[in-house]
Amino acid sequence: MCLVSSVDDLALLPALAMAGVDAFQVRDKTLERDGLIALTNHVMNLVPAAKVIVNDRIDVAVITGADGVHVGASDLPVADVRSMVGRAQARGFLSDRFLIGATCRTAADVRAAGDLGASYVGVGPVFATTSKDGLPDPLGVEGMGAAVVPGGVPVLGIGGITPDNAARVVAGGAHGVAVIGGIWAMPDPVAAARALASVVRTR
Repeated sequence: MCLVSSVDDLALLPALAMAGVDAFQVRDKTLERDGLIALTNHVMNLVPAAKVIVNDRIDVAVITGADGVHVGASDLPVADVRSMVGRAQARGFLSDRFLIGATCRTAADVRAAGDLGASYVGVGPVFATTSKDGLPDPLGVEGMGAAVVPGGVPVLGIGGITPDNAARVVAGGAHGVAVIGGIWAMPDPVAAARALASVVRTR
C-alpha cells in the first residue's frame, strides 16, 4: 500500500500501479472535506484497478465510493466505523467488500480490531520515520512480528519501510507493507514500488 497526498507526484500513480502497487491510501491532513473528495476521486480515476482507501474520513469514503477507510489509534473506534459501514451497506451506499483498516501495536490490539470488524491492520512504526509527528518508539521487526495473530486479520508493516528493509518485515510475519517515503522519497519511485511489490509477492 502506498500513501498518497496532494503534494505527491500523482502523475506517477498509474506507473506505480503497473509496478505492482495494488492499494493506495489517500492521506492528507491539510485538506478540508471538498479537497479530500476531489483528491480521492482523482486517485480513483488514475488507478481504477487498484484499491483506494481513505484515511480517517469515512464520510469521504462513502461519498466517493472508495474501497475502504483506515482509522488510526486516535480516530474513530473500529466498532463505530463498522456500525456506520453496516448502515451504509444496508442502504446500498457501500459495497459488501468495503475494507476497514486500523492501526495497532500489539497482538491484543490486532485481535481486538479483528473481532470488531477490521479487514486488515497496520502495525508500527516498525522503523524510525519522519513521515508523521508524535509516533511512539519503533517496534522493530521482532515487535511487529509479535503483533501478528495466527489466523487473524492481515498485518501490514508500517513506518520507515523501504526497498532495502521490506524483506525483513515480510520475513518477520507481515502480509504486506504500507509506505510513504519508501516510494516518494526514493530517487526512482517506480523502481522502488517494483522492488517493494516483488518482496511482498514472495510471501
